[in-house]
Amino acid sequence: MKTPLAHGLTAGLSGEETSLTDPLTGLGNTHRFFDKVNRLIADRADDPAPFAIGVLDLDGFKPINDLFGRTAGDEILQQVAMRLRAAMDEHSTVTRIGADEFAFLYPMVFSEEAAADRAKMLIEILSAPYDVGHRTARLSASAGCSLFYTEEETTDLLLSKAETALYQAKRSGRGVVVVYTREMEEAAKRVTRIEQALRRAVAAGDVEAHFQPIVDLETRRTVGFETLARWTDHDLGSISPATFIPIAEERGIIGPLSQLLLRKATEAARDWPEQLFLSFNLSPSQLVDHNTGLQILAILERTGFNPRRLEIEITETGLMSDPASAEKIVEDLRRMGIRISLDDFGTGQSSLGRLRDFKFDKLKIDRAFVSSILNDRPSEHIIRAILAMCEGLGMDVVAEGIEEEAQAERLIQFGCTGGQGYLFGRPKDAEATLGFLRSRPGAQLRKVAG
Repeated sequence: MKTPLAHGLTAGLSGEETSLTDPLTGLGNTHRFFDKVNRLIADRADDPAPFAIGVLDLDGFKPINDLFGRTAGDEILQQVAMRLRAAMDEHSTVTRIGADEFAFLYPMVFSEEAAADRAKMLIEILSAPYDVGHRTARLSASAGCSLFYTEEETTDLLLSKAETALYQAKRSGRGVVVVYTREMEEAAKRVTRIEQALRRAVAAGDVEAHFQPIVDLETRRTVGFETLARWTDHDLGSISPATFIPIAEERGIIGPLSQLLLRKATEAARDWPEQLFLSFNLSPSQLVDHNTGLQILAILERTGFNPRRLEIEITETGLMSDPASAEKIVEDLRRMGIRISLDDFGTGQSSLGRLRDFKFDKLKIDRAFVSSILNDRPSEHIIRAILAMCEGLGMDVVAEGIEEEAQAERLIQFGCTGGQGYLFGRPKDAEATLGFLRSRPGAQLRKVAG
């Protein structure tokens, strides 16, 4: 149903004009945007002078829409449209191409710097308060821009580049403008190559599980291992997990990848002494997938690994995306006998109340605090406070990233019982880990039939 303002904006338009017009705001729609850019590309075919396009997305519009209601949200979009239209010069065009996404065309902007300046101006205009009945609301916006340089570039390609730049802008924070560059194009191509190779590797089972020791700091006895992903591609070479794990998360590969790693890890850990546990990381997306618990259980049944020897690590970031879903999945895992550990504590945005609500078995102190424990008093105080809190909550603690003996000694003085880091061992593959365990005095490994 159109609001009165929307009806006034579209009244009197011909059928063709209506098909090119957004009924809510009166701005042009996606069809009009493509028509304008296609015409401009055709006009400049013989002399391809540059021009700029951009995509602008409202940050946090959905929460405002939920808070104030759909009608108020429509009124805000109309106010946004009026501000953007007023900011256009006689040559430029702004259109609405999505729910809270707008595209603009600047035929007389010839450089990346000028495009960024224009987009920043639009963001500034949109930052002023909006009237919503007797209340006011504030919005920010992010923008991605791209420039036309050669006749080979199409409207689809320009828009795709601008969307890529917008994605980069939104990852960098609110109110950010990013202009698509050749460097970004090369980076995007590399990401695509890695994604395609990773899909093939997961399907073929070519990503490997490596294991890093977790020790009792007092005795230096190994008590468990954390599973870490390692991947070497035939053409791309060794790819860091810091590179391929985020790509797997963003491109929807993380589920199959995680299941492959858990299967390989539990198959390897069956041969270890019974008292050793296996620690395994879940990604944020797995904490919103209600099938996660069933998938883990199916793998444990298939490999014959005791759930009580498994420890699942989750991060504060993973908890914050959907706390209700995460809580349900955590409860499912605990019912199986699986222990739950909170990883990278102190670097996320979770409140201390989460420690009470989720009833973690263990907390892992982030390496950022451990690395500076010897020369930074605030880090020392933070670690002391975490240890005191965990003692009160009955939680085990492991400090990550220990690389020096002096760091280990300081942590022992503070009362930390568990440690992990290069001081105690680097990640090794399944065969090397088994060799390490066999070399320990009194080692008793399971004999697996087969």
